[in-house]
Amino acid sequence: MNLPRVQLTIAEHPIEARVARTDEERALGLMFRREMEENEGMLFMCEECAVQTFWMKDTPLPLSIAFIEDDGTILKIADLEPHCLEGESSEHPVRYVLEVPQGWFARRGIEAGARLAGPLFLESV
Repeated sequence: MNLPRVQLTIAEHPIEARVARTDEERALGLMFRREMEENEGMLFMCEECAVQTFWMKDTPLPLSIAFIEDDGTILKIADLEPHCLEGESSEHPVRYVLEVPQGWFARRGIEAGARLAGPLFLESV
């Protein structure tokens, strides 16, 4: 799929994220992808702020996932193993989910509580 891209940053580290907005785009996600660039990711924009659950059906890449609040704050980071059918849940309602190559957050010392910057995230008032 030829998805739109958005430039995000976190702690001065850039991420070029493809944006999955529709049900079809979100369902396909990164399935069947065999490689990703180090600073590449996929941002899932969910229609509702709800508890989100993701799995790795037909996804051969090891990924790290971040569940993100509307202002860009990361609530939870987890590692996902290729082809794993066990879901990883946000535990709290979120609208945004970001997948990057596995270990991307850890290699940069980024943990829950860090905040992504980009045109999609609401500025705190």
